[in-house]
Amino acid sequence: MPTQSPVNILLVDDQPENLVALEAILADLGANLVKSTSGKEALRCLLQDDFALILLDVQMPQMDGFEVATLIRQRPRSQDTPIIFLTAFSSSEQFMFKGYALGAVDYLIKPIAPNILLSKVAIFIELYKKTEALRQKTETLQRQTTQLEAINTELQTSEERFRLLSSCSPVGVFVTDTEGRCVYTNPRFQTICPGFAKTSELVDGAGLGSGQSWLDSVCPDDLAAAQLTWTAYLQNGQDDYAQEFRLRSSGEVERWAAIRSARMVSEQKTFLGYVGTVEDITERKQAEAANAQIIREQAARQEAETANRMKDDFIAVLSHELRTPLNSILGWANLLQAGKLDPQKVEYAIDTIERNALAQKQLIEDILDVSQIVRGKLQLHRLPVNLVAIAQTALETVRPAATAKAIALTTNFHDYDRLEVIGDALRLQQVIWNLLTNAVKFTPEQGRVDIHLSIVGSLPQERLPTGPYPANGPRASASAPAYAQLRIADTGLGIAADFLPHIFDRFRQADSSITRSQGGLGLGLAIVHHLVEQHQGCVWAESAGLNQGAAFTVALPLAQSPSPSPPLPPSLLPDEPSTHALAGLPILVVEDDTDTRDLLAFLLEAQGAVVTTTASAKEGLHLVDSLRPAVLLCDISMPDMDGYALVQTIRTQLSAPQANIPAIAITAHARLSDQAQALSNGFQSHLPKPIEAETLVRTILQVTG
Repeated sequence: MPTQSPVNILLVDDQPENLVALEAILADLGANLVKSTSGKEALRCLLQDDFALILLDVQMPQMDGFEVATLIRQRPRSQDTPIIFLTAFSSSEQFMFKGYALGAVDYLIKPIAPNILLSKVAIFIELYKKTEALRQKTETLQRQTTQLEAINTELQTSEERFRLLSSCSPVGVFVTDTEGRCVYTNPRFQTICPGFAKTSELVDGAGLGSGQSWLDSVCPDDLAAAQLTWTAYLQNGQDDYAQEFRLRSSGEVERWAAIRSARMVSEQKTFLGYVGTVEDITERKQAEAANAQIIREQAARQEAETANRMKDDFIAVLSHELRTPLNSILGWANLLQAGKLDPQKVEYAIDTIERNALAQKQLIEDILDVSQIVRGKLQLHRLPVNLVAIAQTALETVRPAATAKAIALTTNFHDYDRLEVIGDALRLQQVIWNLLTNAVKFTPEQGRVDIHLSIVGSLPQERLPTGPYPANGPRASASAPAYAQLRIADTGLGIAADFLPHIFDRFRQADSSITRSQGGLGLGLAIVHHLVEQHQGCVWAESAGLNQGAAFTVALPLAQSPSPSPPLPPSLLPDEPSTHALAGLPILVVEDDTDTRDLLAFLLEAQGAVVTTTASAKEGLHLVDSLRPAVLLCDISMPDMDGYALVQTIRTQLSAPQANIPAIAITAHARLSDQAQALSNGFQSHLPKPIEAETLVRTILQVTG
């Protein structure tokens, strides 16, 4: 602490020797002794400093001690300063009374005893010091009181301003203690969160005791998430919190609120609690939902427009693809009918008609397949089959087209005797045939197509097929299956990078313009993709770009255990029926279409059969009973009585052996469900139109034994 300043003592005497004597007596007190030889000089000293005590001589020239004392008492600053009169002439009571009346605190007669003077002055010095200390404390207290009053006034103003702002705030405001329990909420908060305790209820302790929080207003469906994030915020000491939740609501409108909070820390870095806001964002959420709905509708509309445009393009391509072969068929048929062609041209015309008719047949089959795929009606007959044999059969089917373009076909089929998979042999042949046909179609003359079979233990994650798998399928085993992998790579036109992701989409072609160089409906690869997925396999395409060739890979899970191969379907049987294979066989044909009826009669009679035809199902019933044919060929869709009703009537109303006559359905209904319906109604076989002569003869031989 700094050293305290010495106390001032004023010594007034007209005799310098007296002043020296006083100074000698009082020197040990450590006071600042100010000496003055006249009243006027003493008054000037009082104007400059404050004194703890004045020792004043009474007898002085010009102005005696009493006059000086009178002037001292008239001045407010020195009116309470203690005065001790010093005199050497009178000690009468009247004289002393005059001195005391002027405010003297003592009256000493000269010569003065040093010890008495010293003790008296020391008392006044100590009294002055205590009085000065008290005065300073009083001034400090007054100053602090003034400052506190100013602070209180400012706090009151600030609090009023806060209450006004809080009451008028467009967002809810809440304040919590350090545990996260609310101690203050503004009116807007109570409006957004109805049922919440008011501020008066919170500050009196009810809220603190119940642990009330903004969480009490959160919708039950969002409460768990809100509690989790809020608890984590309180425990981790994060600076800010911001979340959006649904609120409890008694109405049909879903209400939303945005919750924000921050830590409150004093200037002394003391953690006080949390302050936060609650904002009703229901309108914003409704606007966002409406905007999202508009975006979804726009996307759906754009997708529908794209789909419609693709379908329009498909219809245009379909019209072109159907009319083009039809033009050749009708044109050459008219020339044949005119009878003006030489034998070589007649053979060329017949080949052209057959080739274009087969092309139309393939188009129709593709359309029917896609129709069944879209409706989820495409069915498979899964059996253990040899993928090597199926691939060889498909390859032999496209070999003539490849030879015509001098395209080299290379295989590694000789590396495998058998690769057994569970699947539909006809559909798997269709998959491979489609891929080979495309490879040959899009490969220029003297190009190359490589067909490579292999076994892989697993597929990359992005290539793994998705379920569901049948109970007896390849995933029934606990271990993952190995895969038979067929890769068909060509040196053809390739696939553009932007089209590659859409290569298996329905109704989409890389080029659907009228200037396209290749035909087709763009359905083959979509059918391939669906059929492979139905076999729990996967198919993918690769290409380095246009004019860089392309490769298609089919992966099918291998059968878990070897099993004997079933007989191949009729279309895969290698042996052809011999000429006149039906010699002498009585056959009844029931068909309401004249052209089809005549064609069937011609084909069967060419094989030596004895054919009877009728256009009526009722007439057919009579002929079965009277002629007793060996086999019945019957159309399904006929007037008056359809083929199903005819066969059921034969089975239930005729006697043996007529009731057991083998029956073959001849129909344009070519779906697998149609085949199943025919078999369940009493037919032994089902042949879809158009019918190939070889398939017809083979089927008749099968059903007749």
